[in-house]
Amino acid sequence: MVADKNTGLANSVTKGACRVTADAFAVVNDPEVDIVIELIGGTGVAKELVLKAIHNGKHVVTANKALLAVHGNEIFMAAQQMRVMVAFEAAVAGGIPIIKAVREGLAANRIEWIAGIINGTTNFILSEMRDKGLSFDTVLKEAQRLGYAESDPTFDIEGVDAAHKITILAAIAFGIPMQFDKAYIEGISKLDATDIKYAEQLGYRIKLLGITKRTPEGVELRVHPTLIPGKRLIANVEGAMNAVLVQGDAVGATLYYGKGAGAEPTASAVIADLVDVTRMHTADPQNRVPHLAFQPNQLADLRILSMDEVQTSYYLRMRVQDKPGVLADITRILADEQISIDAVIQKEPGEGEDQTDLIMLTHQTREKRINSAIAKIEALKVITGKVVRIRLEELGK
Repeated sequence: MVADKNTGLANSVTKGACRVTADAFAVVNDPEVDIVIELIGGTGVAKELVLKAIHNGKHVVTANKALLAVHGNEIFMAAQQMRVMVAFEAAVAGGIPIIKAVREGLAANRIEWIAGIINGTTNFILSEMRDKGLSFDTVLKEAQRLGYAESDPTFDIEGVDAAHKITILAAIAFGIPMQFDKAYIEGISKLDATDIKYAEQLGYRIKLLGITKRTPEGVELRVHPTLIPGKRLIANVEGAMNAVLVQGDAVGATLYYGKGAGAEPTASAVIADLVDVTRMHTADPQNRVPHLAFQPNQLADLRILSMDEVQTSYYLRMRVQDKPGVLADITRILADEQISIDAVIQKEPGEGEDQTDLIMLTHQTREKRINSAIAKIEALKVITGKVVRIRLEELGK
């Protein structure tokens, strides 16, 4: 049974092989339906349909990352109470079986961190900006023309879509509830082609990453543009492709690469879930793989760290006056904040100019320290405008 507002299109596709209706609730209320596949998207009627299907004792297959990231705790609790399954492989990274890999394939490991290029639109834009030296706005228009970006691309370019996905991965990796509201989210709309060029000269590439890490203090959950060493495989993922890097304590780093969106990759994951649910629906619910890898009563109460508490390295670019003592003033501020410098590059000023770009890479430090240092640097009279700050991850052991 298929529900679609465009019943004519649905009938032409199914060619009479099944019943077609415009009423989605007719499907979830039909006693002959055992498994409901939800591909509506959003968190409105989709949530109502999924919860109704679960209440009616039906298993659910969904590709809806926003629904699970925001309402997953409620949905999984309802599914547990009704002893039904909710399968969601297609919700993260399209055709890449990353959910199954983290939840089952790496079950022998204690997951240490996950870093992923999990939004194809932003990866396409960053690849084009790097390859062609074009501005963000120019490449965004091209992405929309090619169909990689929606007419309203906000969810993609501002990192919300990636944050939904990394929230789901964090829950599975660390056995914690969904906590999308605690994720730090920063998109690529303010990224300058100049920084992409400088990063390349320093041996790095900039990608929008979803990152989650287990630390002694809690769990990092963040999405932002990130410098990655060019020698890393994930740094060389181009165009609209996705890739997820998972670090386990036993297996080390494993990389999962493929198409993260599109009709066929998504359908591949949906059908795989459908097969899994069909195989397992007669099994004792207590012996099924838990939705979040751990049994509901074994979920960890790990704290999600605020961005101020996160430790990482940084790329800093500032426009400075070309005069003696400038570098000393800046390094003194960084030293006062206990920030160690890894590399410094000062560009030659253009002909007739008295200002130039100064680029610094730091060693690891807490975000609150770098924020304090940036505020002090921007207050210097020799600094023009704002300091550009981009986080840097080595993605090594």
